Amino acid sequence: MNISQNEELVRVEKVEKVFRRGSEEIHVLKNLDLSIPSGDFLALMGPSGSGKSTLLNLIGGLDRPTSGSITVQGERIEVLSESRLAAWRARHVGFVFQFYNLLPVLTAERNVELPLLLTHLSRAERRRHVATALEIVGLSHRARHYPRTLSGGEQQRVGIARAIVTDPTLLLCDEPTGDLDRKSGDEILELLQVLSRDHAKTVVMVTHDPHASARAKRVLYLDKSQLSAAPVA
Repeated sequence: MNISQNEELVRVEKVEKVFRRGSEEIHVLKNLDLSIPSGDFLALMGPSGSGKSTLLNLIGGLDRPTSGSITVQGERIEVLSESRLAAWRARHVGFVFQFYNLLPVLTAERNVELPLLLTHLSRAERRRHVATALEIVGLSHRARHYPRTLSGGEQQRVGIARAIVTDPTLLLCDEPTGDLDRKSGDEILELLQVLSRDHAKTVVMVTHDPHASARAKRVLYLDKSQLSAAPVA
């Protein structure tokens, strides 16, 4: 199913998420609605504990809502079985985290190749995909370097290459510049802009940093289970 730029890609409807700690219920999200068009670069902001990362995990199929529905590219993901949901994530979602989660014993290119090992691609096809992803993030010349020899910004670029190597529908980023200095962070933000603008990727980024959110096409603030275009006073 092909979805054109600006057509709705993600719909979150009346979603609630409750965590239970013993007999206590913690309501993180309540009756939340959200629409994300294809090709969007959306920044989610809000105070700590407001549910930003929880919402990101729900959209990416890492968690399930207590109630409500999440539809991505026309498919209700919250009703999928665990095995089908895992297969859906592998096809449709690339995750970028604050900490790079690279395997230190693998080179950059082998780290990027990891998601492709779950596919039916041949070794030659996997290598072509890896080379393309590293070229997009500007690290072709560092392909055979190990994480310990890369700067923080370069390691995050490897993380982004790993996230895009399967050509995912969604790129979900949780504080992607949180562990970087300003210069390296700006380079990562510029790369996310390029992926959205030039490669038609739909990017959803959780951040606390107004400097980072200013790079997005759209900013929404989450507070007390309400999404708004401006911070709640």
